[in-house]
Amino acid sequence: MSSEEIKNNVMKALDEIRPFLQSDGGDISLLAIEDNDTLVKVQLKGACVGCSVNQMTLKSGVEMTIKKYAPQIEQVVNIEA
Repeated sequence: MSSEEIKNNVMKALDEIRPFLQSDGGDISLLAIEDNDTLVKVQLKGACVGCSVNQMTLKSGVEMTIKKYAPQIEQVVNIEA
């Protein structure tokens, strides 16, 4: 799978997740895909910033969904603004 296909798949995953985050007053943006397309850097926004459950949301929701669309992704990290 090419880097472009991986990026498209990650974007599809974020599109699936976004409505849930927006319903809580938050959002998410893709910042970068690095380390030979195995690391995704995202930025949680709005109410998701500083939320005590955002690390759990990142791992259980965001990372799991991204891996469903792009199995070669090994890690998803949130970059603070």
